[in-house]
Amino acid sequence: MGKKDRVWFEQAAGFLNPGLVQELKDHRELEADKSEKTLPVIIRFNREVEEHRHDDALHLCNDGECNYMEGKFDFINGAFGCLSPEKIRSLVDHDGVDKVYYDYKVQALLDVATKSMGAIEVQTQSGLTGEGVTIAIIDTGIHPHDDVMKPTPRIKAFVDMVNKQKEPYDDQGHGTHCAGDAVGNGHLSEGLYIGPAPKADLIGIKVLDAKGSGQLSTVIRGVEWCIKNKKKHGIRVISLSLGAPAMESYMEDLLCQAVEKAWHHGIVVCAAAGNEGPYPMTISTPGIDPLILTVGSADDKNTSEWKDDVKASYSSRGPTRDFLVKPDIYAPGTNIISLLAPGSALEKQLPENLVGEHYLSLSGTSMATPMSAGVVALLLEANPHLSPNDVKAILMDTARLFKGDQAGYIDVVAAVKLAKQYAEFQGATVEV
Repeated sequence: MGKKDRVWFEQAAGFLNPGLVQELKDHRELEADKSEKTLPVIIRFNREVEEHRHDDALHLCNDGECNYMEGKFDFINGAFGCLSPEKIRSLVDHDGVDKVYYDYKVQALLDVATKSMGAIEVQTQSGLTGEGVTIAIIDTGIHPHDDVMKPTPRIKAFVDMVNKQKEPYDDQGHGTHCAGDAVGNGHLSEGLYIGPAPKADLIGIKVLDAKGSGQLSTVIRGVEWCIKNKKKHGIRVISLSLGAPAMESYMEDLLCQAVEKAWHHGIVVCAAAGNEGPYPMTISTPGIDPLILTVGSADDKNTSEWKDDVKASYSSRGPTRDFLVKPDIYAPGTNIISLLAPGSALEKQLPENLVGEHYLSLSGTSMATPMSAGVVALLLEANPHLSPNDVKAILMDTARLFKGDQAGYIDVVAAVKLAKQYAEFQGATVEV
């Protein structure tokens, strides 16, 4: 008996990413109506052909009632939209298309912490607060909490890529908590719940909905918005407390390609390692990318001393799919008290986690990531001429090592000291 021929999408594996192959398989098994069922996809154009072939591919995609491409990316040479399986099949031999990806769902990765890193010591002794540095929180939005609006409003811009609203809000609550992890000033807690960079500015970019979920293409557009508006708003740091299971090498991962573009444009990208520990090879994308700063979560045992701190059991472990060491750094992420978005989904889902009227306690690498972003703001305030590579090297070199791990626990005092030392051999003026 001969072997059964593989179906077209299995034969096209490589041209189609693994997630799309699986979706097409599920689609066939469910016997969906092929004339109406479409799948969210991203197409990457072939750089080796002339641009008119890209336009021809887009024209082919938009041919038909159910098929449409919503828009093009600015930095990763691709476009996004919804296509039927038959339309996807027609792209297999088109020389203008290099690869087709499934536009998968990206999820939000769910007082003492700031002290255990040494940030309070730096704020007190060095006077560093992140002032003059802008951090972009790409997440579920940001509620205009008093801890980021008083005495001076610090949400410098808000972009809603989900519901297109103009004013800052957060219907899920995750992004607001992350914003406070980085830059909360403790206004409503008399300074008790304060982030590492209490005077840094914020950009809120809503890419996830009220359920904490969003499309890959929307997250990529959020990253690209930061690149295009870097100089206008002084964006030096992106905090990504979101991710998805890594299905392929970072070299083929579109979200990794997007954050690398931001890194090369001078923006430090902090990404969550994920919450799938203690199992190995569970680092989420884009945390699998070797260039950016991938953050794992530590448990500070609710003490201000760092010697009893340990890796959180839930924090994802490396190596990555490419057998690279990750995460790069650990920061506090367990039982972190930060800002509450009133009326948000988290407030309703986790009433037992409420701390008074204005705060909420959460755990996860989602919390450790903006903590690190706040620390990065301190380094950039201490030395504005640091490149993203400088920042990453400083944080990793000065970290206190965990036993049995190649990544260490963030040490703000030592990191700031080294950042200032860099200035001794740097040029006088560098445009940032």
